[in-house]
Amino acid sequence: METLSGGTPSCPPMWLMRQAGRYLPEYRAIRATAASFLDFCYTPDLASEATLQPIRRFDFDAAILFSDILVVPDALGQTVRFVEGEGPRLDALETREDFARLATGIDLQRLAPVFETVRRVRAELAGDKALIGFCGAPFTVATYMIAGRGTPDQKPARMFAYRHPEAFQVLIDRLVEASARYLVEQFRAGVDCVQIFDSWAGVLPRGEFDRWCLEPVEGLVRKVRAEVPGAPIIGFPRGASTELNEFAARTGVDAVGIDTSVDMAAAAALVDRSVAVQGNLDPFALIAGGVALDRAIDRILEATAGRPHIFNLGHGILPETPIAHVERLVERVRRQA
Repeated sequence: METLSGGTPSCPPMWLMRQAGRYLPEYRAIRATAASFLDFCYTPDLASEATLQPIRRFDFDAAILFSDILVVPDALGQTVRFVEGEGPRLDALETREDFARLATGIDLQRLAPVFETVRRVRAELAGDKALIGFCGAPFTVATYMIAGRGTPDQKPARMFAYRHPEAFQVLIDRLVEASARYLVEQFRAGVDCVQIFDSWAGVLPRGEFDRWCLEPVEGLVRKVRAEVPGAPIIGFPRGASTELNEFAARTGVDAVGIDTSVDMAAAAALVDRSVAVQGNLDPFALIAGGVALDRAIDRILEATAGRPHIFNLGHGILPETPIAHVERLVERVRRQA
């Protein structure tokens, strides 16, 4: 939390995106007990255990809530399911009738198990460990809602936004409001900070980036802080590249996640020093291990020396990642710092 306030501790705090997941045998064991992935997310006993597992094994500085960005459309009344080996499937929003079936406001009672998970984790987590909540950014969540699944170029949502900008704006506005309420309730349940994942921000050309990434995230941050003054917030606009500093300035986030497409030295120079940078180890370097991993870690530490930095990956950890390589990462970051 010191880093999100502009501090530069001698050792950068560390956590990994998707740190609770399939690369851990203990996670695979408890995942097998749930009927579906969504059931897993909505079962506090399982979700809290998954959240805590990587802290017990690696002593990371923060735990991130085990959940999914698509619980928000689920709580807006859209059917959400996860198909093993294929990923999320939603009833795509294609017609006026589809949109009309969405609730105008988020059903927080549907998300009550998530908030119970937060309370349980916070009660068990050591006081010096941060608990991170999260949501998807409005544009990223909308891409799944309109397409009904993940797509390589987000074409369905992007074409919808071009052809029906007013209707797309209504959906984005609804997601801003729903996501703000969701994050506020996470803070009330006990998270210390939150991350907003805009995983598909990078597909947007400049004008569309302003309208569908910057403006919604700015509004989301503003609404959260109206209820939780000073709420610490990390933004992850994957693919934003040269727009990282404007993203930080416009949205007011306390830290910006840097993905693997951006050199950390360039990002550290670009983003205002009052804003922390987070990232950006390549998940494939973590799989490779050895000299390649050591060099990648060292480059990031050198690039961020003397400025607020949270060590993380540039995207989520991959299932085939060797546990020994994660142990090596933790040891090397803490030894070098």
